[in-house]
Amino acid sequence: MTSIQSSIQRVRAEYLEMPGLRLKAEQVQRLCGIEGASCQAVLDTLVSAKFLYVKADGHYARLTEELFSRPRAASAALRIDTHSKKAS
Repeated sequence: MTSIQSSIQRVRAEYLEMPGLRLKAEQVQRLCGIEGASCQAVLDTLVSAKFLYVKADGHYARLTEELFSRPRAASAALRIDTHSKKAS
């Protein structure tokens, strides 16, 4: 197995192990101990494979988390009736 292949597996494992993980390329580099150019190649490969995507702010996140995020609790504005009806 080449070092790029093992780096791809390592990065995939980190993202699978920690749901919600969002890291910039430099952070992936430090976390996984991968050299800069190799790290970018790994991230590009995982983006091409549709495992990761790049957010507008440069963070890499799992694609499935964006597509299948947990539903959020609904909130509703409750109307309070200030006019109480009197019994006749």
